[in-house]
Amino acid sequence: MPGPLPQVPPSDPPTALAPLVLVFATRRSALALAQCRAFVAQLRDTDPNLDLRELQVVTTGDRIQDRPLADIGGKGLFVKEIEEALLDGRAHFAVHSIKDVPGELPPGLVIACVPKREDARDVLVAPRHRTLAQLPAGARVGTSSLRRSLALKAHRPDLDVVPLRGNVDTRLRKVDAGECDAIVLANAGLLRLGLGARATEILSPEISLPAPGQGALGIECREQDAGTRAILSKMHDADAARCVAAERGVLIALGGDCKTPLAAYAERAGSGMRIRAFAANPDGSNAKRIDEEALWPADEAAAHEAGLAVGRRLGFAQNAVLR
Repeated sequence: MPGPLPQVPPSDPPTALAPLVLVFATRRSALALAQCRAFVAQLRDTDPNLDLRELQVVTTGDRIQDRPLADIGGKGLFVKEIEEALLDGRAHFAVHSIKDVPGELPPGLVIACVPKREDARDVLVAPRHRTLAQLPAGARVGTSSLRRSLALKAHRPDLDVVPLRGNVDTRLRKVDAGECDAIVLANAGLLRLGLGARATEILSPEISLPAPGQGALGIECREQDAGTRAILSKMHDADAARCVAAERGVLIALGGDCKTPLAAYAERAGSGMRIRAFAANPDGSNAKRIDEEALWPADEAAAHEAGLAVGRRLGFAQNAVLR
């Protein structure tokens, strides 16, 4: 008879994986924190082993609030210090409103993820008059954007469009206090702050064509950080990324910054992509528009090339008029 089977000691319980610590950088404004934390919460849901830690960075654009962006250096002022935190290793990734990100990134950095896009349109906040059509002649409308300023003047040349800086809360307080009769903001910002009800009119792209990347986030990290890029890829939205790539192609072709009134908006149109773009001189002269449809791009690189082509044609048209 065979002897009794040997007793096998019970195995140790499986060892839990050590949390993977990732530091994310963000601006300190209420909107930046809201959209960043919403993204991070969704990212955390993809992997419970992630330990995600916040690094708040004050940018030059946040510090200087008393002058128009066009006078102090343009949109890169909202990302420069954050990108420095990525490059020197203080943060693994950064969450940006991609419309604040210049077309050319510093060497070594990449937009690794574009999540699902929020509404890209502009909105009017006019507590007393409600709509653009109902604003009286001479009404003061505040905006910090040359693009929005020209759009308003084209539609309502009788309005007094005035420069208005500050975060969303500051601008809302100013319109509530009567410093302006109305302000124009991005709908995405209001929605992300839970303030969508403050919009009194959504402005169609025919009235105010959005800025390149408006309503979309761009998640930036080091190009060689394959681990972080793999984690971020779980939140990537291919359709949003292709539309943003096309819009940023227009931006790059025209060398646009906050000194350039520039709009670009790409969207699905049936089985294709519709790209609308606008550019002008800072004083509003030489305004040119393009509106075209093409096949839906196979990837982001193809979308970027489509945007570059639109931007080059728009730039050529402007140069032809200037000569």
